[in-house]
Amino acid sequence: MHNKNGRDSQRLSAKIPTPAHPRQRRKPLPGHEPKPVHEDADAPRRVQAILESPSYLEGDEDVAFLNLDETRGVRLQIDYAKPELLLGQHHVRHTIVVFGSTRIPEPASAVREVQLLRERLAAEPDTPELRQALAIAERLQAKSRYYEVAREFGRLVGEAGKNSIDGNLVVMTGGGPGMMEAANRGAYDVQAKSVGLNINLPHEQYPNPYITPELCFRFHYFALRKLHFLLRAKALVAFPGGYGTFDELFETLTLIQTRKIPPLPVVLVGEDYWRQAVNFDFLVEEGVIDAEDRELFWYAETADDIWQGILHWHRMSGAPLLPMP
Repeated sequence: MHNKNGRDSQRLSAKIPTPAHPRQRRKPLPGHEPKPVHEDADAPRRVQAILESPSYLEGDEDVAFLNLDETRGVRLQIDYAKPELLLGQHHVRHTIVVFGSTRIPEPASAVREVQLLRERLAAEPDTPELRQALAIAERLQAKSRYYEVAREFGRLVGEAGKNSIDGNLVVMTGGGPGMMEAANRGAYDVQAKSVGLNINLPHEQYPNPYITPELCFRFHYFALRKLHFLLRAKALVAFPGGYGTFDELFETLTLIQTRKIPPLPVVLVGEDYWRQAVNFDFLVEEGVIDAEDRELFWYAETADDIWQGILHWHRMSGAPLLPMP
């Protein structure tokens, strides 16, 4: 039997050619080499002009082509697909989205800014712009306590998220400074992953240094960034903030109000701030929202209150975030 197998192998070797090299040929095909100079002395110049023409670039390498209005659809797809792929590779199934002002610094920084402005005002007491700047800085210093609240909340989510049901639960922010930095930083404090979704703006923008590097993304389109904020969201936590925070908050409330997305917990941190910033009761009284729309969110003050409220909401919904003790 062994000799028979050997003879069969020899016959096959004689009949079957050696597999072709995956890249190289023994004899080049026509077009694998440029037209020879002895056939046309000007051919190399003309070939080089063709090679340098933008039209000769492959589509995915032609940045000018990709930036055309006509290729916006492709850019939208890519803006969606890259974060979707990488978040999946890192098993990020659920997120707690945190928003808030980029202008509210950590307490030590707020103290330094107030002290600096007081010194400048003492040297230039008749400068109204300095007085106004100092008044604003003092109000920001008062709100800087929320930096520590957001940081502690990031710690709580980071620790608990490692044991969540059905995949990783992580903090997700807009990736900037202030309240978002604090939440990412809290997760970083406990060696937990966190996500940052930056946006490409006309001026330079840096991500905060506490985001997990492989989970920090930069978007071209606000719309796709918003989509990724809510695709995996299990709660939205809004600290005191301005236009950007209001944008995300009211878009989320609208989507829940219209049931375009399933309801999720929405927590407004800092009741005094939010009641002055938006009079929701007035909106109900004016009939422009219903009383039940006022029930789509609640207020909280401490990191533990925020987190326990979110956990309680999900237990009441029948889909707990964490295993029952």
